[in-house]
Amino acid sequence: MALKDLAPRITADPGIRPGKPVIKDTRMPVEAVAGKMASGMTRDEVAAAYGTAGKDILAALAYAAATVPDWRILTAQVASYMIDIV
Repeated sequence: MALKDLAPRITADPGIRPGKPVIKDTRMPVEAVAGKMASGMTRDEVAAAYGTAGKDILAALAYAAATVPDWRILTAQVASYMIDIV
């Protein structure tokens, strides 16, 4: 199976990160971008850390937001509320 464009700037290739969505022409998984941003890094910090453009980071976040199942969003919201009340 060959390289597959999933969205602007986002691709998947079975030979790169076992087919996970990555920023095009990199090995940077979309999920890693989302995780770095969730941990508090800014778009520019993530872009600098991985040698990619800020537009690539935004594309990764847009792809993640469009593809994450609703239950994961709900679970994250519940977890954040639990942290606030504990």
